[in-house]
This record gives sequence, structure tokens and C-alpha cells, in this order.
Amino acid sequence: MKVGKVYLVGAGPGDPGLISEKGLQCLSQADVIIYDRLVDERLLGAAPLEAERIYVGKSTKEHTREQGEINQLLVEKARDGNTVVRLKGGDPFVLGRGGEEAEALADRSIPFEVVPGASSAVAVPAYAGIPVTHRNLASSFAVFTGHENTSQASSSIDWEKLTKGVDTLVFLMGMENLPIIVGKLLEYGRPPDTPVAVIKNGTQPEQKTIVGSLKDIEDKVREHRFGPPAVIVVGEVVRLRRKLRWFDNRPLFGKRILVTRAQHQANALNQLLSERGARPVELPVIDIQATANTKELDRAISNLEQYDWIVFTSVNGVSSFFQRLYELKLDARALKGLKIGVIGPATAKALEIRGIIPDYLPQVYTSQGFLAGLSRQDITGQQFLLPRADIADKELAEAISQLGAEVYEVVVYRTVPVATAIPQVKEMLLSREIDVITFTSSSTVSNLVALFNKEELAANNAKIACIGPKTADTAARVGLKVDIVASENTIPGLVTAIEKYFSKEA
Repeated sequence: MKVGKVYLVGAGPGDPGLISEKGLQCLSQADVIIYDRLVDERLLGAAPLEAERIYVGKSTKEHTREQGEINQLLVEKARDGNTVVRLKGGDPFVLGRGGEEAEALADRSIPFEVVPGASSAVAVPAYAGIPVTHRNLASSFAVFTGHENTSQASSSIDWEKLTKGVDTLVFLMGMENLPIIVGKLLEYGRPPDTPVAVIKNGTQPEQKTIVGSLKDIEDKVREHRFGPPAVIVVGEVVRLRRKLRWFDNRPLFGKRILVTRAQHQANALNQLLSERGARPVELPVIDIQATANTKELDRAISNLEQYDWIVFTSVNGVSSFFQRLYELKLDARALKGLKIGVIGPATAKALEIRGIIPDYLPQVYTSQGFLAGLSRQDITGQQFLLPRADIADKELAEAISQLGAEVYEVVVYRTVPVATAIPQVKEMLLSREIDVITFTSSSTVSNLVALFNKEELAANNAKIACIGPKTADTAARVGLKVDIVASENTIPGLVTAIEKYFSKEA
């Protein structure tokens, strides 16, 4: 049997966005992934669904597998002909025992490659606003393991040389030995007022940083009950944090925000939240599916020339309508002669990528805004086609009818509830770990309440944020207290409204 290959891939220190393009490419081709405790599990989604995922994480008090077992596992999986990704936090060769794993593979003639990653020794201080070198403050830095066996008769670290010969000192995995580290640095000549930073959960939305000096950092760590994982930085560069901090002063930093949109639509909201420092927590409570019975839709498409207007109220409506159009061997030319209206810019963009510029987009992105502009046009006797969801209310259709037009609604997609809640999210809700619950449609409200019930949601004490007044009304009707309503009924508008809410609280 052909021997496989092992890729020792650095995943970076926590932020999944720090993995390299080559690292993601390796994951996409993996048959087996063997991953560590501090690897963000979202990275595992880059691998094929059928790939075997094996957790070998270690902590100070618990080792899922000893290092020798991990080495043997790499060898066995490769000998079985697999492409194996050994996914390691930080960089494989920086205090991560990647060198030992590479040796074990080399000794057994197993092909391997090393894909470097962003080391926590550099990346974590950078996310705290601390450069490890600076032209005016530090021309050198050194990285050390902080969990050296304290029972050794003599330390493997030359404390005197590093204290006097290196500007910036970075200790990884050193929280349990912080008193020893501080003691040695003071013993060998570092001044007591030397700045020290301790950074916990670096590069993640839970990142916390304590700044002190050698004389008081132990007290501050005890006061804030800091534990591992953390990076310790010693040196004058720590003083720059006051000016250069950027990651943990973003407007939504550290907020856990529940995203209830359908999974295939959540990316835009997740990205905007992440850019502002929040951690999106996905719980898709709806799924968008094509209508099971296309008879009415097909009839409408075959008679498009009888309509004067077609109005799209959502991206889903556009996608589903055009999908059926293509299935019938038609394209955008079938809409010739029709005026096309949309309610919001995202829906307009969905049409534009299909080569169609809407004739009418209201200034206010709501049904009321759409009707306000439409009322200034003479539409008496005109025929309107509204491709809608199966659960869409009649408000828009009835209002257009009152303006003198004839309206034909046709179902183009179904909004299907997702039956099972993710246990981890449910636990976070019940443990009050969610700061904001977002709703982007009335159906997301109804389905989330069905999954948890309003009492459980209220007990969480999270703020309720709605994309617009209609969604807010639905939330209020089921007994939820709405705290945030977007003034612009778009995903960016929703994120802006959440940001403004918390800026007022600050």
C-alpha cells in the first residue's frame, strides 16, 4: 500500500483567520486531522465532511494522549495511505513539539511537510498592541517556555544572560510559574518597575490583558484570577499598549451575538460582527427550500408578458425565482418589458448580479417605504406579480391592491424550521453567555421561540436586536422585550444599530 503524507500545519494562536492559505489548502485535502486543544474548531470545517477528526489536546492537568502516542498515531495513519494534517496551535516548530513529531516521521521514512503558522509569541502581543521590537525601545526579543520543570536542580534557561542581553522577553505557557519567572528576572538584575503584560486568550474575542510591572504583576494576576492559556511579555515595549491597542477596543469587542439566519445567508452578518470585535454564535433556526409544488409558479413564469410589474421583497425570492426560471430553460430576457421593484439594496444587488437593474428601490427599505413611493405613481389597473415565501403576510399585497392595482402572489420558496437546537448554544443561552440575540425576519423569531420558549430566552438577559419594525413587532407579540431596532432594514444597518446601542452604554 502506498504510504500517505503528513502535513504539520500551524493554525495560529486562536483567531481562525490567521491560518495560512496553504494551511487551508492542506485541510481541504485531508483524510485525517489530528488537532490540539487551542485550535479553533471552526477550522475543521475546511476539511471534507468524511475526513476523520481526532482530538489530542493537552492541558496542564490533562493529556488526552501522551506525545509518544501522538507520534505513533501520525505514523500509523500515514502508513494506511492517508493524507494527514497535524493541526497545531501557533507555529509547529515554536515550543510546540512539532520538531519531535517531524523526527518521529523522518525516522520511519514517512513523507512530511511543515506549514508554518503565526506564533503566539509574536501574534498575541501584536493583538494586545505590543510590538515585540521597536526601533526606539527594543532591538531584540527572545521566546521561552514558561512551564520548565521547577524541580530541576539547575534551570536550562541562562537567566543572567537573557536578563541583561535581550530587550523583550516572551514566555509561553508560563502562568503556573509566574512567581519563579518574576523572581529570577529580579534576582538577575531587571528593575522592579520593568513593564509586564499578561495576555489571556490572545487573538480571540475573549482576550484580556493585564499590564503591570515586575513588582506588582503577581498581585494583579491573582486579583483578576488569570489562568492559562496566557502569554507573558516583559520589556519596555509593553508601554506602547496604551497607544497601539486596536483589537480589544473595537466597538463590539467580546460580545457574543447569536445569529439566527439560515446558514447559507449568515456569512455577511458574521463578518460584520467579527470586524467589530464580536464573536458570532451561529444557530440557524430556519432553512430556505424551493417550493415543493411549482405549478402556480410555472404558470406565472409562462405568462410574464401579462404583468406590468414584478416585485421582489427578499434575496431569497430572487434566488428561488431565477432558479426555477433556469430550470425552465429561460433567463433574464423573460422579464423584458416588466418594471421591477425591490424593497432593499441586498435584493437589488441579487438582481444586478443577474444582469438586471431594478426600476424602483425605495429610500426607506421597508414595505411602508416601498408603498410610499409607489403611491406617487399611477398604477391603477396594472398587474403586479409578487414572488413570496410560503409564510409571507398579506400586508404588501393588500396595500398595493388598495392603490388600484391587481396583485398576484406566488410562492417561490418555503421557510422551514430547523428542528434541533445546537446543545452548546442552548447551554450558552441558559448560562447567560449570549449578549445579543439577532433576528433578521419574523420567521427567525417564531422558530427560535419554538426551540427554547420565551421564558428561557428572557432568563438569558440578552439584548434583542431586530432588523426592522415588522420583525420587532413579531418579537413583541411573542413576549420578547426588543432593545434594538435597525433604522435601516439591512444587515449593515442591524450591525450599526447594535454598535450604537453599546456605545451609549459605555
